[in-house]
Amino acid sequence: MALVSIVVPVYHNAASLPDLLQQFQALAARNPADHFEFVCVDDGSQDNSLAVLTALARAEPRLRVVKLSRNFGSNPAILAGLSQAQGAAIAVIAADLQDPPELIHEMLALWRQGHKVILAARQERDDPGLTALMADAFYALFRRFAIKTMPRRGFDFFVIDRQVCDLVNNIQENNAYLMGLILWLGFDPQVLYYHRRQREQRYGASMWTLAKKLKYFVDSFVAFSYFPVRAASILGITLSLVGLLYALVVVAIRILYGVEVEGWTSMMVVLLVVSGAQMLIMGILGEYLWRNLDETRRRPRYIIDRVIGPAPAPTTDSPPAPEPPA
Repeated sequence: MALVSIVVPVYHNAASLPDLLQQFQALAARNPADHFEFVCVDDGSQDNSLAVLTALARAEPRLRVVKLSRNFGSNPAILAGLSQAQGAAIAVIAADLQDPPELIHEMLALWRQGHKVILAARQERDDPGLTALMADAFYALFRRFAIKTMPRRGFDFFVIDRQVCDLVNNIQENNAYLMGLILWLGFDPQVLYYHRRQREQRYGASMWTLAKKLKYFVDSFVAFSYFPVRAASILGITLSLVGLLYALVVVAIRILYGVEVEGWTSMMVVLLVVSGAQMLIMGILGEYLWRNLDETRRRPRYIIDRVIGPAPAPTTDSPPAPEPPA
């Protein structure tokens, strides 16, 4: 009989939490041979998510609520949940019910067969057209230039073994792209495909803003690919060669034909193009340098304010102060 932990990052998900817990309870009833614990991490929500979780914890002894001191982001919230999870198998799923919790049953069956990493990958998705297009482009680039084993439409719903969870917890990396880390570890991931549902209106709007998507994009590539720096180098070399050729052409025309070359327009074009390329290259290098600086600071990736529910496992990032449900 194994203990299975389900970790859920929560950010403005008050409306979906009761339904989510009901589905977890149904999943536990479907797997009577296992014990379950549900670890919900409140990532600094400004709605009443924490109040809803606290009320649910009073009635469900398997529910543990981890409250972070502020909003740290989805990946740090998941890492905080993994640090608290005590199970031999740990599932991670979003709180908005776009991913089917019932699929965990099949994922656990693969785990019992000895597989240590089981990914639930999107085969189709009901997201708006532009969102789906941007996501597909991101994963195509990530597969091409970073980790080739990334599923074609990505994943953020998975089950990992205790060994893999411990390895992830021991990687003290700020701005970590968690899905990339899991693939980087190896262990021959098994993939189950599913249809990602559209978010129901009664569960509110997604808090996944464009700024967060851009940070996610940059973090992913900076952490697992040297392609941006290599592309910047190629761009610089190309512009240098084009500039040299242009200079030779101008000099040749002046010497051979004695033609006055009008310079203002061409000079401004060259200046703007080269300056723009220099700023782009400096920005790319700055992204890498910033992350190096962030790593040397050794600040915790998250800070746990308090834990509501059963006694948690020790955490290396921020020792929690457990408190019983009110």
